[in-house]
Parts: sequence; structure tokens; C-alpha cells
Amino acid sequence: MLVLGASGFIGRHACAAMLDRGFHVIAGVRRVPAHDAPEAPHGGHACTASEFRAVDFARMTAAEDWAPLLADVDAVVNLVGIFRETNTQRFDVLHRAAPQALFDACLRQRVRLVVQMSALGADEHALTEFHRSKRTADQHLLGLGIDATVLQPSLVFGADGTSAQLFCALATLPCLALPGGGGQPVQPVHVDDVAQAIVALLAEWGGAAPWHSGRLALVGPAPMPLAGYLQALRHGLGLRGNAWLLPMPRVLARAMMPLAERATGGVLGRDALTMLDQGSVADPAGLEHVLGRPPRAVAAFIPPGLRGALRAQALQRWIHPLLRWSLAFVWIVTAAVSLGLYPVADSYALLARAGVPPALQPLALYGAALLDLAVGVLCVLPRRPHWLWLAQIALILGYTAIISVRLPEYWLHPYGPLSKNVPMLAVLWWLHLTEERGWTTSR
Repeated sequence: MLVLGASGFIGRHACAAMLDRGFHVIAGVRRVPAHDAPEAPHGGHACTASEFRAVDFARMTAAEDWAPLLADVDAVVNLVGIFRETNTQRFDVLHRAAPQALFDACLRQRVRLVVQMSALGADEHALTEFHRSKRTADQHLLGLGIDATVLQPSLVFGADGTSAQLFCALATLPCLALPGGGGQPVQPVHVDDVAQAIVALLAEWGGAAPWHSGRLALVGPAPMPLAGYLQALRHGLGLRGNAWLLPMPRVLARAMMPLAERATGGVLGRDALTMLDQGSVADPAGLEHVLGRPPRAVAAFIPPGLRGALRAQALQRWIHPLLRWSLAFVWIVTAAVSLGLYPVADSYALLARAGVPPALQPLALYGAALLDLAVGVLCVLPRRPHWLWLAQIALILGYTAIISVRLPEYWLHPYGPLSKNVPMLAVLWWLHLTEERGWTTSR
């Protein structure tokens, strides 16, 4: 069984399920790992397989390119897909040209079965290039006359899935500002059910009652609004009560999508909003027939053993940037106050009490203000030096030590200007420990 896109989210689960069923799994990956070691994308999870074969999907746009790879292959599972385009990854190549060449080669090589991963909404009413490019390849495959199944999932949930992690993070927010109030219909399906469906299709082909060639919707047992899905995930993560729902006008939501796309790494964007508005629901009877049981409900997506870890991961996804921006606010406001919002004469008087000679007072005042401003800006940069949080700890400890010696009365000030440094130090140490290496300039 040749699995393309084996190192992706669904691919990893499908390969593991196929191996458990006893299939010989050939993982098509861009780089064959040394000594058949599992391949994992940066920050991702490993792919396991019986063997690995090198596949440069973007360059294999002719049927002849696929012929050597398909030798002795009984079935092909194509799970390759991108959600947004980049300079090197284009819908027309990865969703249309390469898959069509692959399917033509499968016909020539007499491959017994092709399973193609598409998406709900990839039909005659498709509104995005993602859906249109998928539909073109789907139509080509189903028109070849070979045994083939086009899988069309709704939202796919899995603890290691990028979109699922984002939805969990949204579910933990105290307030949900959703376009149109979050009424978009979705029918989420668990990734394990997707993987088991692929295994069942491969296992039963040629049996007494195989699934007929065509499209198979991969959906949960019942549709629900997007807001309901997020509230269900919130409860699954062990949080009490519902988040406050704030309907967002669609005009405003679309205007904010470029910012949301940057903040979520492309998971949310204008195309995502279009697809959500289009709806992602279908009859679950087909999947139930293939699995031999009903698909897993959203309430059972998060097992109790994973609840605490997923909740912590979800909270960190938005608490981490919230704390960074909060610290940036403190440093930048402090700089603005020092640069003139607070009377300069009073600032010089304070420096004199701290023991700074008059000649050095302008340098101390404006130098410290510019340093505070620089630190504040660094806090919110997408790529930050790895030493940033430790430098802030050292700076605060230095300020605290000088003031404690020269102006000890500030420890007893009713506004607590020095005692507030204690929680700031704790926050900085937490940020230092939890900062992801992928966010820093240290590689």
C-alpha cells in the first residue's frame, strides 16, 4: 500500500492504523530517512511505515514519473494537500497536475484501488481554489473507470492536528467573537475514524460487500453550529460553563482575516471563512457502513487521560502571546512616561535621590527610556532573540537592587511599584521556559 502524504497529520494516523492491520505500508515522503527512521516534520510527530520511498510530489506531473514508484503496489492512498499556497507549493500542481498524473499511472499499472483525500465542498458549488483544484482531480479519478474512492471529510479533530489545536485554543477563550455568531454548520470527525475508514476500504476491497467506487463523506454523527463545536470542545477540555459568544459582523470578520491568517499560520483566512460559511455537513450513513459502527461524537473526542495536557496546550497558545503583549505594554508605556509624559524635572530629582550625578542624569533618563522601548518592541516581534526574557529578568533585578539601596521607601509605597516586580519576574521566567524554539532567532 503506497501512502502519499504519509508524514502529514492524517497520513501519520492512517499509516499507523494500516500497520496495525498488517498491511505492508510504503510511505511516500520527500526525504527518505536514514535507516528507515521515522520522518517527522519540524515540530511534528513521526511517521511509521514498512518502508520509505522518495517522492517529490510537486515535480511528478507526468504519468511516466510515477511508473517506477508504483511497481508491485496494490493500492494507493493520496493524502497530499495544502490549505494555502506558497511560492513553492501551488494548488494547481499539488491538487491537480500531480494527482492526475498519479491516477493515470495507476490505470496503466493496474493498481487495484486508489483512495483520494478531498474535502466536503469540493463540488460544483466550490467557491475557493482549494476546493476547485481538489474537485478537478477527484473528477479525473472517478472518470478513469478504476476502483477509486474520494474521501470528503468535514473538520478533522486529532490532538496532534494543527487546526484541532487552534480550535481547542479558541474554545478556552472566555469570549468567542465569531463571524455571524458562529452559526456555520460543521460536522467534525475524529482522525481515528478517518484512519479506520481508510483501513476498512483497503481491507474489504474485493470482499463480499465492498464499498462502491465514488465519494464517501467523512463526518461525525450529527451536524452542529461552529459555536456549538467550540463549546463542546471547551467542555471536553474540562472547563466549566460556556464562553461568552460575541457575534462579529461578516464585513468586519473578512477585514480581519489577513491578520488572523498571519496569527494562525494560515489555518484561518478568507478562504477558511468562505468554506465555513458554505457549510461542511453530510449524511454519516456511508461512514457508518464502512466502519461498521457510528462515528465518534464530539463529546468523546477528548479522552479523560488527555484532557489536562490538551487544556494546558490550548491555554498556552493564547496566554503566551497575551503575556508578551502585556509586558510590551508595560515597557513601552514606561518609556513614553520617561521621555516626557512625566515632568522631566521631577525625573531628574528622582535620579538625584538615587545618587546619579547631574551630568549623567540626561543620559540615565533617556538611555533607560530608549532601552525600555527597545525591550517592549522585541517582546512582540515574531522572531525574538532567545536571551530576551533573561535580559529582562536581569534588567528588573538591576532596577530593583538600585532602588532598594537608594530609595528603600518605595517598598512601602501604597501603589507597590517594587512589589509588582515579583509577578513580572515570575512571568518572564515562565516565558523563558515555554518559549518555542521555532519562534526565536536561535536555531
